[in-house]
Amino acid sequence: MNKTSQWNSIFTFIMAMIGLTIGIGNIWRFSYVLYSNGGGSFFIPYIIAILIMGIPFLILEYGLGFSFKKSFSNLMHSIRPEFEIIAWILVILVFIVVIYYMVILGWDFAYLLNSFNLGWGNDPSSFFSHYVGGSSNLSSPITILFPTLICTLILWSIFWVVSIKDVDKGIGKISSILIPVLFIIMIIIFAYSFTLPGSHLGITTLLTPNWSALYDINVWLAAFGQTIFSLSIGQAMVYTYASYLPRNSKLIDEVLLVVIANSLYEIFIAFGVFSILGYMSVTSSTPMNELISEGTGLIFIVFPQIFNSMGIIGQIMGPLLFISILFAGITSSFALFEPMLSSVCDKFGLSRKKGVTILTIIACIGTVILSTGISSYLVKIIDEFVNNFGILILIGVQAIIFGWFYGVEKVMPALNEFSTFKVGKTWVLMIKYLIPIMLIGIWVFGVIKLFNDTNTFKIIVDIIITILVIGLSILFTKLPSKSLKD
Repeated sequence: MNKTSQWNSIFTFIMAMIGLTIGIGNIWRFSYVLYSNGGGSFFIPYIIAILIMGIPFLILEYGLGFSFKKSFSNLMHSIRPEFEIIAWILVILVFIVVIYYMVILGWDFAYLLNSFNLGWGNDPSSFFSHYVGGSSNLSSPITILFPTLICTLILWSIFWVVSIKDVDKGIGKISSILIPVLFIIMIIIFAYSFTLPGSHLGITTLLTPNWSALYDINVWLAAFGQTIFSLSIGQAMVYTYASYLPRNSKLIDEVLLVVIANSLYEIFIAFGVFSILGYMSVTSSTPMNELISEGTGLIFIVFPQIFNSMGIIGQIMGPLLFISILFAGITSSFALFEPMLSSVCDKFGLSRKKGVTILTIIACIGTVILSTGISSYLVKIIDEFVNNFGILILIGVQAIIFGWFYGVEKVMPALNEFSTFKVGKTWVLMIKYLIPIMLIGIWVFGVIKLFNDTNTFKIIVDIIITILVIGLSILFTKLPSKSLKD
């Protein structure tokens, strides 16, 4: 892989990083988490989580990527050879995420194509289950949902065209275009939403504080979980993007800029989402609590119902929403793909184009499996297991490795050299003690929740993923590397 790959400007890097952190989760997840964990009072644990975990860990990833400029697997091997397998487990899990993430974007693309004439009809729920996302009905798991399959394969083709180019000419260029356009579209959508009758009801419902929620450990866990999810920390994506940074980068300043942009964006989106839900509540006389939903229910069922009620305005708002989700998702998918690509190319001496081609073909095979009649159910199972069980504990393990085995103090000179803001002993203590303890605690609660809500099918899927990930990680670790001599 080309070790000289580099962002040609800080603006390009910032746009790519914002594209990395701003994804479909900001649109369909944050507003629900905010509402269901104390409303306005949730901002307290949310801000604390960003300050004591989100920003410190991102600073660490920036420093490591900028300093080493090598793949994540090669970094872990250089710290201790036995740590390489941990890197492979992580990048393979993140690669699995990009496969199902692109399937979700395939659902969105199908809805985008239908949004101009409200083609989902009067029953968006039925449209989703029969044509796009399927259901949890295991009686027809091999039925192929062709709208999803075709739309996702089209997106993978576009993805391949962009990704085979050098990071600055491919990912950097597309992010520099899509991210500003995304911001403009979302401002148009939600600025309009604030003018809708009932918007005040929605925002009031969202922000009404429940101060007693601050005494609930689950609310704090939700805040830290949202921070991990939203900022994509510890998933080798930030590290990989930072490895393409030029010298004289103001690393800590850039971290703060990305975090502020991401947080303001998802808060703004939450206000907009609840403004639209408030409008729906008033016009349909439906209680707010019956409309509030997370994930696929919000985007692919509730919102289409709202667009149906808007008439011609819905045929404008619908396409704008679904194209914004597509832009947010595709920029995040580039970042999800990059750690596996970097590690494979670095390990086996592949060119970027060859590596992208091989991994895209593998991902397309995975897309076929996830485009069946149980598409959304399978995606939900894989997402819960990969994130709550796999990636989460590996972030904690990284904090321990970088804090204790590598010595996090070693990256401080690079971090502080050009930055306006500096890090010191407090940051080191957070990385070595506070963050590992918090992450392992969150992981324990997540695992308990995961296994309390399981069934035979979920267990089978989880076992298959575990065997696949560990088996491939052992294989990749044992195979001889063509880059370790570099």
